[in-house]
Amino acid sequence: MNKLKLTYFDFPGGRAEPARLAMHIGEVPFEDYRFAPGDFSEVRKTTPLNQVPTLHVNDLQVTQSDAITRYVGKLAGLYPEDDLQALLCDEVMGALEDINVKLGATFGLTGDDLKSARDALATDALPKYLRWLQHQLESHGGEFLADNRLTVADLKAFVILRWLSSGKLDHIPNDLIEIVAPRLKDYVNRIASLPAIAQYYANRG
Repeated sequence: MNKLKLTYFDFPGGRAEPARLAMHIGEVPFEDYRFAPGDFSEVRKTTPLNQVPTLHVNDLQVTQSDAITRYVGKLAGLYPEDDLQALLCDEVMGALEDINVKLGATFGLTGDDLKSARDALATDALPKYLRWLQHQLESHGGEFLADNRLTVADLKAFVILRWLSSGKLDHIPNDLIEIVAPRLKDYVNRIASLPAIAQYYANRG
């Protein structure tokens, strides 16, 4: 069996969390290497593109969060084998990454600049993506986003939707999902209540 080491910040959520969840659910052994945000300037020097997460597969270091999540999803049995369902899974993950990128572009802004940028996201881009995601959920059976079962697309959606609702993003209303795509709120609660996910966060405190 390959030796796996996932490297990311020591906080819940973020781009490595879907991979962490997938390996926990699938009981895939891995080293969960977490570092303090203040250590990032040193850690990034050891990565291919000066960014995290990275995954070591034995001595091979791999970058790009969706590629990592997809790979460990296959190991954990949480990625579709059917080509069309895999496409639908990838489509959702790509759209969710768009949300990450759009929000990421606002980090570093302050004051009125931050408020203006976040207000624009909360008014236009985020509702558009959230309504689309709700439509995907409804059109694919109403329980999961692809393959009629839990996949890494659901894990990534869970992480990002929970972040959007956390109140930790200034000028992003924590009830935005409830207002523009209410079925996603029930969806997030349902995913959170799955025994393996509930156990994961209970163990993390």
